[in-house]
Amino acid sequence: MLAWRVHTHGEPREAMRLEEVPEPRPGEGEVRVQVLAANINFPDALLTRGQYQIRPPLPFTPGVEICGRTDDGRRVIATPSLPHGGFAEYVVAPERALLPAPESLNDTQAAALHIGYQTGWFGLHRRARLQPGETLLVHAAAGGVGSAAVQLGKAAGATVIGVVGGKAKARTAEELGCDLVIDRTAEDVVARVKEFTAGRGADVVYDPVGGDSYTASAKCVAFEGRIVVVGFASGTVPAPALNHALVKNYSVLGLHWGLYATKDPAAVAACHAELTRLADQGAIAPLVSETIALPAVADAVQRVADGTTTGRVVLAMPTERSTAR
Repeated sequence: MLAWRVHTHGEPREAMRLEEVPEPRPGEGEVRVQVLAANINFPDALLTRGQYQIRPPLPFTPGVEICGRTDDGRRVIATPSLPHGGFAEYVVAPERALLPAPESLNDTQAAALHIGYQTGWFGLHRRARLQPGETLLVHAAAGGVGSAAVQLGKAAGATVIGVVGGKAKARTAEELGCDLVIDRTAEDVVARVKEFTAGRGADVVYDPVGGDSYTASAKCVAFEGRIVVVGFASGTVPAPALNHALVKNYSVLGLHWGLYATKDPAAVAACHAELTRLADQGAIAPLVSETIALPAVADAVQRVADGTTTGRVVLAMPTERSTAR
């Protein structure tokens, strides 16, 4: 079969190679899954660079979430067992972790449902306890992780402020339904948030960026607000001033969604059931901005790493269906 492999760590365009390799064989408790579509995530770039918290042995295939079909015909969402990741024709995955792909989503949408939306749901509901009528501020609102948080915030009855970089991404955030869109390249984020909220600030901040975005968040979070730290796409890990959190009465909440798979797998399954319900109602739908063929994967991973994409870029294998059922 064909698969993208990393033999030495580096930037995706240079480090990833498309090769003919043997199909992976399932181990104890695993099943073989034909890849129908594979979502490209920022962690795929970190894996390729050797900067992710998990470092599979070299050589390995990146690709951390897919929609696929099992040998017995089930259409599923899976997180492949590394080192045999999803940028390939076949993967192996733990049987116990397979989730049914929602019938309301096509293959590329289903491939983009799992990690981003689970992260958003746990961040907003489990960690921040977002309430209807509260104001939610989402950084990188036009990206894959941010767009999921925007949709989940609107579905929860929140007023959503989206922060983006550039006019094209601002249009995307507007189309997602943000009540206010702030272009950080042309506007003062803190001033605009305070103006929009009549000085109160945002009740919940969803931050997958870090760096200057976190600094701005701490300046415009509301009394008893919650900042959810999801990641550091900017490359800069902020050092929160805990004296500032004390004085302003806000909370800084960390979220490592992957821990729930080992610490509380039942919560992951329950979250998937809720996401399926929301998808079936039309309240959420992954923003797939681009579908690509297998030879274009390395370039797409690089573009996601560079922050030049909007929404989700998804690998669509030849068997992918073009429309939702």
